[in-house]
Amino acid sequence: MEKLSQRAEAILLKRFSKDSLISLATSVENVPYVRTVDAFYVLTHTLSGKMKQIEKNPIVAVSGEWFTAHGRGINLGWFGSDKNKSIAEKMRIVFADWIDNGHSNLEDKNTIILRIELTKGVLFSDGIRYEIDFS
Repeated sequence: MEKLSQRAEAILLKRFSKDSLISLATSVENVPYVRTVDAFYVLTHTLSGKMKQIEKNPIVAVSGEWFTAHGRGINLGWFGSDKNKSIAEKMRIVFADWIDNGHSNLEDKNTIILRIELTKGVLFSDGIRYEIDFS
């Protein structure tokens, strides 16, 4: 397994730097749970099932377009906090089509950002398998 190469990074950016859906898996007491989320920074509610599961076991796995990886789910806290201002601004741009549609109350302190921090993964592109160490 090698560190993230420039070629693999370029492929990942092309596939996932926009509003991209991926599957996120969590596990609690040997029971797996899978749901679809938006990319690697997720707007969610602190009391959601996924966040309750990540609180008990932060190890997660993701799967997207010819890509699979595992890592940790990290609660970055309230979307509107000063410490999240930079990432929140980027999320507002990337998720512009739906972020203000009323589904999420961005003023609610329980509306948080979940960061998926990858450790290892496998990417397939043009017949090449990239085994990636993100740590």
